[in-house]
Amino acid sequence: MANQLIVPQATQALNQMKLEAAQELGVQIPADGYYGNVSTRDAGSLGGYITKKLVQMAEQQLSGGFR
Repeated sequence: MANQLIVPQATQALNQMKLEAAQELGVQIPADGYYGNVSTRDAGSLGGYITKKLVQMAEQQLSGGFR
């Protein structure tokens, strides 16, 4: 329940961001979508990286422009 998106149209963009972040961090994304076998460290790194990028995007948007 807690993982429901406020803007459902963002699903594809968030999934793409997740894949790009995983690639940059060297984390293997499970093909079946089940993250139960992903280490806590890798999952945390991935979530932290995505959060950092989302905050950066919001700050840029609030400041008046993307770079």
